[in-house]
Amino acid sequence: MHPSELLLAISKQKQEIKFSMRLKRESQRFTQLLYNALFDSETEADKTLIELEDLFLVIRNLACPEIVGKPCKTWEDFTQVIPELFCSLKKDAQAIFENDPAARSLEEIYLAYPGFFAIAIYRMAREFFKLKLPLIPRLMTEYAHQLTGIDIHPGASIGNSFFIDHGTGIVIGETAEIHDNVRIYQGVTLGALTVKKGLQNSKRHPTIGDNVTIYANATILGGTTIIGENSVIGGNAWIISSVENNSIVLHSPETQIIKNPNNQDE
Repeated sequence: MHPSELLLAISKQKQEIKFSMRLKRESQRFTQLLYNALFDSETEADKTLIELEDLFLVIRNLACPEIVGKPCKTWEDFTQVIPELFCSLKKDAQAIFENDPAARSLEEIYLAYPGFFAIAIYRMAREFFKLKLPLIPRLMTEYAHQLTGIDIHPGASIGNSFFIDHGTGIVIGETAEIHDNVRIYQGVTLGALTVKKGLQNSKRHPTIGDNVTIYANATILGGTTIIGENSVIGGNAWIISSVENNSIVLHSPETQIIKNPNNQDE
């Protein structure tokens, strides 16, 4: 292809699908700076909040070009809920500390636990999602996803004292509802049973009741699926229908141990 033809093709493509990678980069910077402002003792909160407001206007204008230059109430709305965010995240950190025998201190959880980082970014993004800010909440949780392997849609509803251990491979869909004191381990999927575009505005993901524990690699699907409170879902379970309160669900595959004839004991 001649260079002029290639440039013409690229130009046409950019006209058809218009977006700026700067929005993604600046959203990631905004997300990390916000986390640091709230939790890092060496980050000066007063100066950082001013920088965050300026950066927020940049990403808002990129995400919503139709309102460039207009007053922005969204940032003020977000700052009003920061004390409530602190309260929720302290409960999450405490839940991790109380449930994980490997946790030695709350400082370790804030610094070294991917589950806490993913939950914190989700809760921040959730506030912007509730304010109907487009795209940016998804970019915030996708940043956490890239760093932790934990994929939480900002549209999901998650209650108090949420505990994620290890976390890699967890997927929590947009319409999932997770109540209080829920514990989830790596590889868990709270997903949709049927993936159709026509279901976009319906509840597609399960509801998890209070005090439920879901062990590694369990898959729970469907908008009408409810896991009753105080239940335990064993590892590798596949669930597409509701489970009553106080249930234990186990996946029991057959395991065979066969002696290797080439390694006979002498």
